[in-house]
Amino acid sequence: MQSTPAQVTPGQRTRALWLSTIAFSICFAVWLLYSIIGIQLQRDLGLSDTAFGLLVATPILTGSITRPLLGIWAEMFGGRRVYVLLMLVVTASVFLLRFADTYALLLAIGLCLGLAGGAFAVGVVYVSSWFPRERHGTALGIFAMGNAGAALTSFGAPLLLAVMNWRQVTSVYSAAMLVTALLFWFTAPEDPLTDTRRSTGARPASLRSRLEPLRSLQVWRFSMYYFFVFGGFVALSSWLPRYYIGAHDVDIRAAGLLTAGFALPAAVVRALGGILADRYGARVIMYVAFSTSLVCLFLLAYPDTRYIVDGIHGPIHFTIAPSMVERVAVLFVLACAMATGSAAVFKHIPTYYPNHVGAVGGVVGMIGGLGGFFLPIAFGLMNDLLSIWTSCFMLLFAVGGVNLLWMHFAIRRMEHRHFPVLATETDLPEIMAAAEGHRHGRSSPDLPPA
Repeated sequence: MQSTPAQVTPGQRTRALWLSTIAFSICFAVWLLYSIIGIQLQRDLGLSDTAFGLLVATPILTGSITRPLLGIWAEMFGGRRVYVLLMLVVTASVFLLRFADTYALLLAIGLCLGLAGGAFAVGVVYVSSWFPRERHGTALGIFAMGNAGAALTSFGAPLLLAVMNWRQVTSVYSAAMLVTALLFWFTAPEDPLTDTRRSTGARPASLRSRLEPLRSLQVWRFSMYYFFVFGGFVALSSWLPRYYIGAHDVDIRAAGLLTAGFALPAAVVRALGGILADRYGARVIMYVAFSTSLVCLFLLAYPDTRYIVDGIHGPIHFTIAPSMVERVAVLFVLACAMATGSAAVFKHIPTYYPNHVGAVGGVVGMIGGLGGFFLPIAFGLMNDLLSIWTSCFMLLFAVGGVNLLWMHFAIRRMEHRHFPVLATETDLPEIMAAAEGHRHGRSSPDLPPA
């Protein structure tokens, strides 16, 4: 992406950033609507946990696979125009949902309303165009606070269901989406790059040139990191209401409130994650976020267990059964770690691919979103096969462990390639001094592309 034009004012930047964040919040709320009304639909239609998992995951699929294309369109035709068109299509889809009366039709409409999840790729392009490279981490972290839309649905939808049926709830969401689209169209400024291109008559880059970076393994490595931190977050935001109801015997309103306690802090912390990535480097923040997530998932994955140990004076009985409060506290930490990791992953993209933010950000977002699609289905399948409520955390622990190992060994391989002294020296101070000498003042938070 080109440098931001000098004539951009701070007021325009602020307005563009916060309007994008608000719009993304509403889109995210719509994207996860099935996570709440799906519980009622499961009862009405007599769905298994696997079928329920597929239902809540269906919107995630569309929102994921359309991200690369939407990101490229935003670069070619302008983020403001694509954003509004996307929201209007989602408005119509949510409105039609109230007329669905079969499982197949619910799945079909779910694919359409899932386009709301593609708003992330559009917003990344639009927001990035307003800020210089050194502020991308902070700006994109603030924009990603739109993940608070998950909390909006987790907390607000159950309250609406208490006073109206699920079909009426969809009408409320449709109206909110329409108002947001109109607000954005009439108040959001045109992004500076599109404005400049129109005034000069320059043609946008070809689709082929925009897809060129996707040949890099590094892009797919970043994608798999995002599969874990963002895909895991979306999957849990969809699955936790079902988990709380089944594992802890709470009603849907309590389950929604507890899930909001998972999603809302993550939205706030993601902005902090962007700031920390700007300050300390994305790689450091990713190590901390991944390690913290694995500790939390290990604690959550451990099911309630009763032990009998043959002691010296006879059997010793004891139980490991964390309370719901303890599990909620660990989930809070997990949400913060995943949000911080998500911000750190996206900090890399404008740094390494400034002219291809739409395509690369779209692909990374797509793979992350696909995590939100496949994981709930896998959660339901594991529930049906293992009959253990914590099996969802077991699966996430395995996914996170693979990603952490891949990241570590990829970084070590690049270090040895770019700083050969690291492969031979064993004295840590000498290694650090040699590495710093090779960097020549490099300020990027990661190593050159693999």
